[in-house]
Amino acid sequence: MKILVVSDSHGDRDVLVELKELYQNKMDRMFHCGDSELEATDEIWDSFVTVKGNMDFDEQLKLEQVVEVGNERFFMVHGHYHDVKVTMVPLLNAAKEANAHFAFFGHSHELGVEKKEGILLLNPGSILQPRGRYNIKTYAIIDIEEKGITVSYYDREHQLIDDLVVHFARS
Repeated sequence: MKILVVSDSHGDRDVLVELKELYQNKMDRMFHCGDSELEATDEIWDSFVTVKGNMDFDEQLKLEQVVEVGNERFFMVHGHYHDVKVTMVPLLNAAKEANAHFAFFGHSHELGVEKKEGILLLNPGSILQPRGRYNIKTYAIIDIEEKGITVSYYDREHQLIDDLVVHFARS
């Protein structure tokens, strides 16, 4: 199974259209972790599951989503209500409550991935305004297989960033 995760596009609708055109028939699901600054009725959301970020003002957008794809359960928030800039504990607890295997979030604009208590926590970074150690506009692709999970980060030009490929064993 392949999953694409992007976040914090801040009004750059064109990059979402690019991702849709490039990956729509290659991914099992595509997620946007908020701060798109687009309306909930935008047709781009026909291709992505999205949530409301702190810079999204359309009240029709949901604050969180729980999505099942195959045997996997995905929990997604923007992260501003889960204090993700300080700790992963509230996000981890919310993902556990949702019985999720994965928790996707944005908000900090800093890419990162880790596995805690059997749950993969992933921030794809920002596709428009990156921050942190890796100052690269990024999104993530997750390859989920029976024996393991591979998270790969790609830059804005859709090139794999070799140093940012992480493998996790299935637990």
